[in-house]
Amino acid sequence: MSATTATQDVAFAGPARQAEMIASAELSSRELTELCLERIARLDPQLNAFRVVLAERALAEADQADGRVRSGDRRPLLGVPVAVKDDSDVSGEVTARGTNAFGAPAAADAETVRRLRSAGAVVIGKTNVPELEITPFTESPTYGVTRNPWDLQRTPGGSSGGSAAAVAAGMVAAATASDGGGSIRIPAGYCALFGLKPQRERVPAEPQHAPWYGLSVYGALTRGVADGALMLDVLGDGEPLARAAEQPPGRLRVALSLKVPPGVLASPDDEQRQAVQEAAELLRGLGHEVIERDPDYGTSGVAFSARYFRGMHAAASTLPHPERLARRTRGFVRIGGLIPPALLQKAIESEAGHARAINRIFEDVDVVLTPMYTRRALRVGELEGRSALRTFDGYSRAVPYTAAWNHIGQPAASVPMGFAPDGFPRAVQLLGRRDDEATLVSLSAQIEAERPWTDRRPAFATG
Repeated sequence: MSATTATQDVAFAGPARQAEMIASAELSSRELTELCLERIARLDPQLNAFRVVLAERALAEADQADGRVRSGDRRPLLGVPVAVKDDSDVSGEVTARGTNAFGAPAAADAETVRRLRSAGAVVIGKTNVPELEITPFTESPTYGVTRNPWDLQRTPGGSSGGSAAAVAAGMVAAATASDGGGSIRIPAGYCALFGLKPQRERVPAEPQHAPWYGLSVYGALTRGVADGALMLDVLGDGEPLARAAEQPPGRLRVALSLKVPPGVLASPDDEQRQAVQEAAELLRGLGHEVIERDPDYGTSGVAFSARYFRGMHAAASTLPHPERLARRTRGFVRIGGLIPPALLQKAIESEAGHARAINRIFEDVDVVLTPMYTRRALRVGELEGRSALRTFDGYSRAVPYTAAWNHIGQPAASVPMGFAPDGFPRAVQLLGRRDDEATLVSLSAQIEAERPWTDRRPAFATG
């Protein structure tokens, strides 16, 4: 094995393996942090995954971690460099949220960042997002275009696009992410990562309270399933998920659904149909029963849209300089401002009824399988110049399968499902009962064991 290959293997190892290597003195946290910083310096000028790199601060934290290792300290992420999505506070840094309308630096870490530090992680930088985390592509006038390491002419998704690009390119092994309408799952699918949107309130949102009126939750992006479960155990509360990644799920009943929720005029293309059909055949081969059944989405899309647009308006109202927002973002905010409080309240109150209707499918099955999206990732700049409404229409047609699960708050996962003939990643979505992330993790780990994807790396990041 060449030195270059060995170094890449370290860079692409997951956070659990990197923590093991540091604990056993195979390498130091400083060496790993320097490796990550070198890869960022070399790769990020083209990818633009990072809004800011905290090099000196990260090296100091790495030295502290090495001291703790020598003293016998053992924590799940001790010495492992991670990235933080730039919608979460890091003490002493601005939380830009993809815009230059921000105010003063944060006085304290967000709760997720505090938990990362408590687990021993080294915060190496903050990753780019679209302005106010609105779109499922990561482009902003202030911080530019973030590109997908699997295809530099396509988006890595959004709003956690910078986090996804950073992990997919081996610049860090894990990064925080958030999901208000698909923003963990969509970038995961586009970048051959595992992305689990957890049950609402599993991961604390402090200092925010019910972001986007309860739509948005926090989590992480990793290459493998077990590492994703580890990250959620560090970030969240409740039943440990790392154990579920090690246990077979048993025989499950799975509902296969290609139905696009009402209100969106789109259907999955051949590439996405092939991915989901291959997933169904794989699950049958693993002993699971797969039937065709559609969730009853009803008018959940209308209710989601009210919370989504009003959430943008609320987010903009907290900014010190909203006049600096991009024209299209101001358009989104104006639409949100047109939604009266009574309509918003009605949308929130409709959640319980929509949840009952959608969850009837779980009386007969354990998991729902859908396409992750209807088409391959948008090309960079594909929706540039469009109004807010035309932009919303454009990306809603591409990613219609995610939003309902934010509205009802239940867990959902994006799982890689092989690669297209030209090497671009494919993915499917798994959906679970309330509070049942464990089944999604266990089934995803079973899929990974049968059809592994972490051995594939973007050619851009291995040169």
